[in-house]
Amino acid sequence: MLLYAKLKKIVIWCASTECAVVLFLGIALLAIPGTFTESRAIYVSPFFLSLLGAFGLNLILCTIRRIKSISKPVLILHGGVIATLVGCILTSFGYVATVNLYEGTTVEQLYRWDEDKDVNIGVELGVKKVHREFWPVPVKVGVLHGLQKEQLFVSKTGESFQFRNYRIYIDAFDPQSESLNLVVFEGARRLGTCSTSGMRDLPPDFPYSFALVAFQTPSLKRQWVDLELFRNSEKVASGISEVNNPFRWEGLYFYNTQITRSPNGVYAGIQVVRDPGRPYVFAGFTVMAIGSVLAFARRFFRKSPAKAI
Repeated sequence: MLLYAKLKKIVIWCASTECAVVLFLGIALLAIPGTFTESRAIYVSPFFLSLLGAFGLNLILCTIRRIKSISKPVLILHGGVIATLVGCILTSFGYVATVNLYEGTTVEQLYRWDEDKDVNIGVELGVKKVHREFWPVPVKVGVLHGLQKEQLFVSKTGESFQFRNYRIYIDAFDPQSESLNLVVFEGARRLGTCSTSGMRDLPPDFPYSFALVAFQTPSLKRQWVDLELFRNSEKVASGISEVNNPFRWEGLYFYNTQITRSPNGVYAGIQVVRDPGRPYVFAGFTVMAIGSVLAFARRFFRKSPAKAI
């Protein structure tokens, strides 16, 4: 009987508000250094996860003990908090891995930050193509006939200018090589393409060339990469990855974190995230939002007791 009384007392305290306050303070105190140092190690440590589990257990016991007196909106809120805590614990079993990949190359191993070493994530990652899109930029384009200067045009990328029987469309500007990509039309017929850097795909008898005379520094509008995934040298998936729009495949999220040009070419920074708790966290937030709205509506629309006349 004495043991039962002690266990009952422990269970009652574990379901109490005092216990919840102590656990919440412990979680907050541990989260403060993790926030300032941006270290994931604190959040995946056994002690921190134990506090999250204990906080969830406290909420479950509190809910069971007071279930008859708890309103439905508050009950929904409790369920959302529990789902979020479960998601936070499951997230600790995930990882973040990064790699820098040159355009047209593949890699089997990525650097895992939690293990501080290169590991194989079960799939070979390749960057097929790097894309950068800029806002329209004003340019001055000179038209040459051999070494003779024919005419100078002021226009901008995405627009065209007319030169004799030809319409010249300014397709894109590459700020790294400082060259324009142009498309040449004769009436409605597309003759071909050329670049102010010297590359051209035009008829051999086309007599003109083009030079970039001046330009304004463009602003980056968008950048993205085409990714490919291989397993045993066989392509299993492909997709597009951007900074805020990752490519998703079998629970992995592939983010493009940067695009940089080096003397060896253009490379992309790729961050691979595995987060098994992600759906539970989002589901918990959704349930908590529903509970909050219902709790507000219940309090706001509650009928006031009739006043005595």
